[in-house]
Amino acid sequence: MAGLVLGDDGLLRCPWAGAGAGGDRLYLDYHDTEWGRPVHGERALLERITLEAFQSGLAWITILRKRPAFRAAFEDFEPEAVAAFDEARVERLLADAGIVRNRAKVEAAVANARATVALADAGESLDALVWSFAPPPRPRPATTDGIPATTPESTALAKALKARGFRFVGPTTAYAAMQACGLVDDHLEGCVAGR
Repeated sequence: MAGLVLGDDGLLRCPWAGAGAGGDRLYLDYHDTEWGRPVHGERALLERITLEAFQSGLAWITILRKRPAFRAAFEDFEPEAVAAFDEARVERLLADAGIVRNRAKVEAAVANARATVALADAGESLDALVWSFAPPPRPRPATTDGIPATTPESTALAKALKARGFRFVGPTTAYAAMQACGLVDDHLEGCVAGR
């Protein structure tokens, strides 16, 4: 059962940020100013979903450190631009040491951009779809034991995304995206960064 961690700056944080990455300022800033804050817009949500998929099996700090390279490689996650990537562009991405070079994840990122564009073409939006699965607000957890890996909402979101052509979005990845995008507030009770 893990609770809040006191940082060198005297602030209480969630244990993953307080102890994560050896107190790396980049990690702390992400925890304090981004994670758990509401994210809207096609580009911003596509970025978060893509980065959560790339993080699968890796430490989040690895993705965070590579985020500028990901943004450059994926045209700032502009859905139409990424949807237009062809096989030659995928091969260039697989040679880019600045990002995680995993063919399945790169191809999923392109497929997800295409699915985002298809949503728009059908008169829908990724924003509306994702946020339609936001659960009712609940009290912030007291310890990490109160944070699930999946929920009925993340399972339903993953299913809805997959039905629309998204890839690499299982219930666990969907829940991580819900946390990162502020659909749920899993900052521990008393954390400096909670809403």
